[in-house]
Amino acid sequence: MAAVAAAAVVNREAFRQAVVNTLERRLFYLPSFKIYRGVAGLYDYGPPGCAVKSNVLAFWRQHFVLEENMLEVDCPCVTPEVVLKASGHVDKFTDLMVKDEKTGTCYRADHLLKDFCKEKLEKDLKITEEKASEFKHVLAVLDDLSAEELGTKIKEYGITAPDTKNPLSAPYPFNLMFQTSIGPSGLSCGYMRPETAQGIFVNFKDLYYYNGNKLPFAAAQIGQAFRNEISPRQGLLRVREFTLAEIEHFVDPEDKSHPKFSEVENLEFLMFPRQDQVSGKSARIIRIGEAVSEGIVNNETLGYFIGRVYLFLTYLGIDKDRLRFRQHLANEIAHYATDCWDAEIECSYGWIECVGIADRSAYDLRAHTEKSGVPLVAAEKFAEPREVEKLVITPVKKELGLAFKANQKMVVEALEAMEEKDAMDMKSTLESKGEAEFYVCTLGKVVTIKKNMVTISREKKKEHQRVFTPSVIEPSFGIGRIIYCLYEHSFYTRPSKDGDEQLNVFRFPPLVAPIKCTVFPLVQNQQYEEVAKRIAKSLTAAGISYKIDITGTSIGKRYARTDELGVPLAITVDSTSTVTLRERDSKQQIRVSVEEVATIVKEVTDGLNTWNDMLWKYPTHSAAATED
Repeated sequence: MAAVAAAAVVNREAFRQAVVNTLERRLFYLPSFKIYRGVAGLYDYGPPGCAVKSNVLAFWRQHFVLEENMLEVDCPCVTPEVVLKASGHVDKFTDLMVKDEKTGTCYRADHLLKDFCKEKLEKDLKITEEKASEFKHVLAVLDDLSAEELGTKIKEYGITAPDTKNPLSAPYPFNLMFQTSIGPSGLSCGYMRPETAQGIFVNFKDLYYYNGNKLPFAAAQIGQAFRNEISPRQGLLRVREFTLAEIEHFVDPEDKSHPKFSEVENLEFLMFPRQDQVSGKSARIIRIGEAVSEGIVNNETLGYFIGRVYLFLTYLGIDKDRLRFRQHLANEIAHYATDCWDAEIECSYGWIECVGIADRSAYDLRAHTEKSGVPLVAAEKFAEPREVEKLVITPVKKELGLAFKANQKMVVEALEAMEEKDAMDMKSTLESKGEAEFYVCTLGKVVTIKKNMVTISREKKKEHQRVFTPSVIEPSFGIGRIIYCLYEHSFYTRPSKDGDEQLNVFRFPPLVAPIKCTVFPLVQNQQYEEVAKRIAKSLTAAGISYKIDITGTSIGKRYARTDELGVPLAITVDSTSTVTLRERDSKQQIRVSVEEVATIVKEVTDGLNTWNDMLWKYPTHSAAATED
């Protein structure tokens, strides 16, 4: 078994190297600042990479923003400290780091332990069943290990610095945000945003007003995010600057149904519920409607977005058999989240999280309400006033001021923020004993509240509306990760006509292909070049990206060059009245008139007709002569 696993690793690495070599050689992407030896975790997109990214984002806007009538915003990358303090990023956005004790080189502690365990499982031919079981358990609980537990495992396994084999320091937290100062004084601290979501949350009040004070609604944002990764690796999968596309769908916490859920409820795809993971089962095909009705997925809105994400990724060209939706385990899910699923795509690095779809409850809006003092709330107006019984807590500020002096404001706020059960318990204690012990979190201590300091009662009131903090369903897309997985899923090789070499091909759907069409005069001939220019002009008018190649190279080599860029269609000009149109993957060709060719290319690349439709409609052309 270990030998088979080791061979599979070698094959995966060879495949990955072939993909990466092609991507870098054809300038899909390359290391940033290459002439200065580059900087780890920073990459530039070249012309075809930019085009693929642009096409993916254009389709994201069409599939989500336009389809769901979302409100798109564009917020600054530089974010004041107070915003990220409220969101919890300043205190908690950390990874555990270890240092090479001699060189000072830094490594992410959990990655070193993960790599050690995976290497033992995949390459150690003498590993015992007991040890293999232990390493699998470590991998399963890795995200739950404390700094002390990580340090203990690193010492127990004798893990050293990968580059020098020097001993490592004990793990300690490192904040992943890039810090900066705003303005010349240096007094106003800021950070490069680690996500785009906070810009949407802080604008909720204005967006709610813009939407006519109605829920549900969604806001969306595409933009750069920054994370100062400890030891970036895995190419485009773990970088320090990247593009996020995020949606914040605001919904009434008491009604998380979705009016369009019926459009996706019959979709079936690989899902990996929490219970299956814990019991050692594999991911299985589940209908999303069934997952929601059985409570595997918490609510319809979350289920709707899981379905829409599945459609988005598969339309892009992600292989549905290597795509799964994995539910967060209890040790992964944030304490405030109701439910969370990751769209994971399998590539040569394993299963990679590319989209997170979470029900974040009302955590974010409440956190910013508390910190800013601005209520980020929505209201449901009643057709008729409703009589409700409400808890009323009235602190007696004069008595509290005498007792707590400068701390009076914090005690008042803590009393007013009490949950109903705690308030009624305090009322009972005050009535029976005349005083009660009360913990004030902002003071960090217990104080004594006397009967004359607060009035707690339940009163009947007529209400004309219900005011509440909306819940948020958040799909968050790592665009670079999706694109890299798309590159791997689209890449294959095929033999040349002579069989003496393997030719690289990217089978991009026309939707994302960097160039939709190429135009080749068969030979260097003034008449053919004039026809090629006429065709180019009609392609431009139709809004189709294209590339003209008038080099004297053989047509077969020109086809191979554009197949390696993933161009779906090629026009070969071999007469002044008709041309051949070749499809990349089948290499089949049809003959069409010069006047029609741009229209045909547009119909196929826009998805209005398929290539098979064209094969029925137009005469085929033998490829034998032109593939040489």
